[in-house]
Amino acid sequence: MFFSGQGFGTGKINLGELEVVKITEFERVWSCSLLRGKAEGVTFYKPVGIPDGFFCLGYYCQPNDQPLRGYVLAARERVASSTEVYCDYDSDTDFPALRKPVNYSLIWSTDCGSGCGFFWLPNPPLGYKAMGILVTDTLDEPDVEEVRCVREDLTETCEIMDTILATDANTFQVWTTRPCKRGMFCKGVSVGTFFCCTYFISENQELEIACLKNLDPSLHAMPNLDQIHALIKHYGATVFFHPKEDCMPSSVQWFFKNGALLYKDGKVNGEPIDYLGSNLPSGGTNDGAFWIDLPRDDNARKNVRNGNLESAELYVHVKPALGGTFTDIVMWIFCPFNGPANLKIGLMNIQMNKIGQHVGDWEHFTLRISNFTGELWQVYFSQHSGGEWVDAFNLEFIEGNKPIVYSSKHGHASFPHPGIYLQGSDKLGIGIRNDTARSNYFVDSSTRYQIVAAEYLGGVVTEPCWLQYMREWGPTIVYDSRSELDKIISLLPLFVRFSVENIFDLFPTELYGEEGPTGPKEKDNWVGDERS
Repeated sequence: MFFSGQGFGTGKINLGELEVVKITEFERVWSCSLLRGKAEGVTFYKPVGIPDGFFCLGYYCQPNDQPLRGYVLAARERVASSTEVYCDYDSDTDFPALRKPVNYSLIWSTDCGSGCGFFWLPNPPLGYKAMGILVTDTLDEPDVEEVRCVREDLTETCEIMDTILATDANTFQVWTTRPCKRGMFCKGVSVGTFFCCTYFISENQELEIACLKNLDPSLHAMPNLDQIHALIKHYGATVFFHPKEDCMPSSVQWFFKNGALLYKDGKVNGEPIDYLGSNLPSGGTNDGAFWIDLPRDDNARKNVRNGNLESAELYVHVKPALGGTFTDIVMWIFCPFNGPANLKIGLMNIQMNKIGQHVGDWEHFTLRISNFTGELWQVYFSQHSGGEWVDAFNLEFIEGNKPIVYSSKHGHASFPHPGIYLQGSDKLGIGIRNDTARSNYFVDSSTRYQIVAAEYLGGVVTEPCWLQYMREWGPTIVYDSRSELDKIISLLPLFVRFSVENIFDLFPTELYGEEGPTGPKEKDNWVGDERS
């Protein structure tokens, strides 16, 4: 039986009845510049250099304005040895894992001035699923030997993601795809292929292609503890805080040690929190029965609000992604206080007194590592109620392979580059400013980190007491935002003046009162995938 770490970075991953490899060598088939709003166009590629015994599952495409860095998976059938137990279903030996398509259906064709392109959907045998689309530059139907379909019980449904190509009036569109179900316990594996069609795709509509499913419960391609430490030392990001930041991060232990108090509903006075958080209520849900607040003494309160950069460290949660073909290294950072927001209204910038501030601020970013090669594939930047995935080639780096994360002033949202990011209406120039810049205030997560959870390792990592605290890390305080917003309204020119209700719609709901956030384990992305 396999164990975590044995298959990490070996180039191949066992999914149960299938073994897959990542193909990154391609041969250009056809290019087109029909993409709305972009002149660079897209190119479609056939994977080449597929190892003997493995089969193509579909072709690849990407926009021309980025380096050729994508992948598709190739697969072969495998037989478990007598010591391996990996299947959670009853396979039927009369139906092999891979079969040739019966034939192909022509989806669409065109001549856009750079040659003709023809798009073909493999028609799978009964009980099988196509994994991707083929593209040719002639009307000749592809050979059935060109691709393989996968037995249906070895697949999961997939959904469209980013639009890569769209013709005028959307008569033909091409999208990247991803598994519908994603998260720590989900089995869907992205094949890296694309989907295209000439009809409207509704939300939750099942596509004519599928993704793979990892039926190997050992997750042998996930890194072991030593490999995790090596990855963090190699790829750990440096987090830069704004030069005018006055709400710095701290360690959780410093926060407790410097006077943070635990309050219980119905009691007036708070209780000091043990250095390790051992007296915090463990488990349960965020029922409002408990919350944490700053010290009551004014000097102590100000001291804790300011944070303590010297003690700050990143709290690391390691989990499988995309069926164990990737590893997500989620890095959480704690700030004792989230400062008030800075509003931008056209050319005016207005510093709020209360709007946006709250006690306790948990933010994070995520390093997504390929388990095929051990390379950094993407970084997720969490930004308030959402965020964005950024490919490695679009990141800034420091000291070789370590990406840079810019933390916004007061709000501590994460961004890939310095500058001003507006949360609201870019068109109107009205919203919350997220200011980021490099400074002398930074935390190097490659050295200042603590691994707090890695469930798939089965108890190897001891989770700290405070991680089991499921209530809020700050009090809930509701205040009248209308008074501050009315002042803003009065400053607007008549032709862009909004009602208070419309101004509210531009801003995140957390700005209208102080509500301490819950801890990392209560966030959707602890078990699920990142929001994007």
